[in-house]
Amino acid sequence: MAVGRSELLSGSGEPLNAAGELEAPGPIQPPFSASVAAAARTPRGAPGARRFDREYYRRYYYDPRTAVVSRAEMRARARLIAAFAAHAGLPLRRILEAGCGTGLLRAPLRRLLPRARYVALEASEYLCRRHGWQHGRIEEYRDRARFDLVICYDVLQYLDAAGAARALANFGRLCRGVLYFSALTRGDFEHNCDPRRTDSEVHLRSARWYRERLAPRFREAGLGFWVRRGAPLTLWELERQ
Repeated sequence: MAVGRSELLSGSGEPLNAAGELEAPGPIQPPFSASVAAAARTPRGAPGARRFDREYYRRYYYDPRTAVVSRAEMRARARLIAAFAAHAGLPLRRILEAGCGTGLLRAPLRRLLPRARYVALEASEYLCRRHGWQHGRIEEYRDRARFDLVICYDVLQYLDAAGAARALANFGRLCRGVLYFSALTRGDFEHNCDPRRTDSEVHLRSARWYRERLAPRFREAGLGFWVRRGAPLTLWELERQ
């Protein structure tokens, strides 16, 4: 999930913090030239057998100077997920988070939805040892019962096309209610993310590629939410894509 979102700017173009306030000035940086920007936005290739180890998470999550996301941002995202589930009238008894990482979504969601059984699935052996997550890969994972809510946030760009397609198909088998899904796309990499904080060792695909593979089993509701076809949930006409 190492995707750095573009920073907020004031009317004068100065960076804002999460509260919308001007940030304290930091050290002067050299100009970020067009050639440097182009190089930073060029993916170096997929991770292959590269381990998601301590150093990876130190750079992208634990060190506030290089972290791709803050706890405040993920708390806000958790509130959005819980609010959509409540709006849809979905009783949440079982939640699966595929690629739960350092637990930045799990902690606030557990507080917001304390009655739900939460399965934290993670492919990184380092994180499973550190946090006690269930070790596994979303393209292979199976469970006897389906989940009311499945979350997969900025994970599938680390899988090749065949693996990502299997994971998307598996969402349909695992989810009986709402899917919250996001992945770094080619368009996001080129136009939206912060290239200095985003892991470029990924497989970039178009948003259309993902939508075409989700559409047979899900209806898109916007903001990353998808409702399982056949689920007894109403999507009003102007609330869906």
